[in-house]
Amino acid sequence: MTTTPQQLADVLRPAKHVLLDFDGPVCSVFAGLPAPEVARRLREGLLASDGQAPAGAEEESDPLALLRLVSDARPDLTGSTDAALAALETEAVRKGRATPGGESVLRSCARSGRLVSVVSNNAGAAIETYLTEHGLSSYVAGVFGRTPGDPSSMKPNPRLLLEAMEAAGTEPGHCVFIGDAARDVEAGEAAGIPTIGYANKPGKDAKLTAAADGAGAGAVVIVDSMQLIADALA
Repeated sequence: MTTTPQQLADVLRPAKHVLLDFDGPVCSVFAGLPAPEVARRLREGLLASDGQAPAGAEEESDPLALLRLVSDARPDLTGSTDAALAALETEAVRKGRATPGGESVLRSCARSGRLVSVVSNNAGAAIETYLTEHGLSSYVAGVFGRTPGDPSSMKPNPRLLLEAMEAAGTEPGHCVFIGDAARDVEAGEAAGIPTIGYANKPGKDAKLTAAADGAGAGAVVIVDSMQLIADALA
């Protein structure tokens, strides 16, 4: 799917509030501390505290999916697992890689008078650490990471997007969400917010344009560069 600069500008024009996913659009969280290694450490922590990990945990290399798995199988371990993951995510962001154009989007939003909220399945503490250490905190009005101890708050649940709009006092028609995963598009649709899909890997454009229900809806436009969004905002 090819998006023209005019199409992108048309989507962004009415937006007074930009809701921005973190891992992908802003930085690659696990670039320096890979996700499988984080999942391994999380499993080791479970074994140390409880002596066993839930069925299926050994094969899971996505730490956020592992958190969901633990929460479903062992709700009593959700809080401690979430806290351990948040600490690992904070370690990871210090080794993460900034996304080309991601910072430019934040600066373009500021210059054009748009509010920015970061809405992510990652831990809020890790996001705030990254923003602070990269001197970006002043560009972000609010950080809405997963609710501690409650993995059900993560996208595709629209809860975090709705919380961000409520905190900013904005309506869906004046918002746009930028995300790089199908769950972002699903959350945006559920919240009534148009989503710009960031296809940062081959094949992602198809996933971002396909609706979860197969009806053909999805991201309203697709880009393969965050700098394109920054330029359109400017």
